[in-house]
Amino acid sequence: MSGLSKRIGLILSFTLFFTIPIFAQEAEIDSGATAWMLTSTMLVLLMVPGLAMFYGGLVRTKNVLGTMMHSYVAMGIMTLLWIICGYSMAFGNNVLGGWFGWNPDYVFLKGIDNSIMDGIPEYVFTMFQGKFAIITPAIIAGAFAERISFKSYCVFIALWGILIYNPLCHWVWASDGFLFNLGANGAIDFAGGTVVHISAGVSGLVAAIYLGARKMHPHLPMSPNNLVMTLIGAGLLWVGWFGFNAGSSIESGLSTAQALTVTQIAAAAGAITWVIIEGWHQGKSTALGLVSGILAGLVAITPAAGVVQPVGAIALGVLATIACYMAIILKNKLGYDDTLDAFGIHGVGGIIGAIFLVFFIRESWMTEAAELAGGSWTIAQQLGVQIVAILIAVVYAAGGTLLILFVLNKIMKVRVNEEAENKGLDNYYHGEKGYGMINPN
Repeated sequence: MSGLSKRIGLILSFTLFFTIPIFAQEAEIDSGATAWMLTSTMLVLLMVPGLAMFYGGLVRTKNVLGTMMHSYVAMGIMTLLWIICGYSMAFGNNVLGGWFGWNPDYVFLKGIDNSIMDGIPEYVFTMFQGKFAIITPAIIAGAFAERISFKSYCVFIALWGILIYNPLCHWVWASDGFLFNLGANGAIDFAGGTVVHISAGVSGLVAAIYLGARKMHPHLPMSPNNLVMTLIGAGLLWVGWFGFNAGSSIESGLSTAQALTVTQIAAAAGAITWVIIEGWHQGKSTALGLVSGILAGLVAITPAAGVVQPVGAIALGVLATIACYMAIILKNKLGYDDTLDAFGIHGVGGIIGAIFLVFFIRESWMTEAAELAGGSWTIAQQLGVQIVAILIAVVYAAGGTLLILFVLNKIMKVRVNEEAENKGLDNYYHGEKGYGMINPN
């Protein structure tokens, strides 16, 4: 028996020797948070096909595939750029006076293979943030849909991602970014009101004006080809937005639940507000108006999802919808051709959310900010921080986009030629058509 006991003891010793390090390594990972962040990453990626369907249904039949390609090709281009240098530029240490970040270990993600951060594998955080880098330039595409060459678009989003998105992301979300550290507790942008929606909306406005209006706009009717597809796309965006906002808590806990709840509420408030306004102003409430209200509410709550309560979510959804509705009316009066209202919804909604969140901010956040400020921190002070951050994002995105387009247009013609515009993007650039219909329009 003694020999058997020794053998059993030896086996147990070897078993414990090899398994304890494994258990210790796994203990560093919060499986609940990791599972939620994996889910959030997939939800945000789902938003890109959702955006493709939303945009694709709104353009003319001859441009449906070309427009949807803008979203899908961004998934390829921006993913590769994010892996090669984007993550390093966004979340590396300050270089060039803090213009962007850099960490050699983040280049090609070569140094994070075994890295665990805040209870989740760093790969998961990297992939989650990479989805934001994908959808932001895809949003811009709505502003100049139906009139940009495919090759130029691909080069444009690559340059825009490197020169505009990555630095903005670093300023707002990196721990040593100057907007992250502005004021008592930084500029508030929980999930991308400034980094994503304001930058995309403003860049879209600049690009739309620079490229000029579509041929015969606004005199030629340019009706959506498939509003059913647009509604399905809006539904996918709404679902995906839970990952977009609630996932930005980078945990699975109270702040996750708070962000998810106010996201649902703001979207609902935006939808109903648009239905009411449109019914009163135009006599009919349209399906397109309903989904526009959903997006307005979702965009507005994005920067505020971590700091406002349900009443604030309702207020932001209502305010953003009113502002976006007015912005689209103003666009029609001014005559510029923001094809799918990238600025009217994303730019305006993002600005409204980033500014007005301070009036509905939860008391606990302000208390924490006051402690960090050494005694007091007021709504007025935080409002000042928010306005500064917005102005910096607007000026940088607008100026950078204009410069990129100007230089790119010297190298290759950015706008489609007359033949391509007449034939449509689908046939001219891709040799395909979206539907088996005779009428190309």
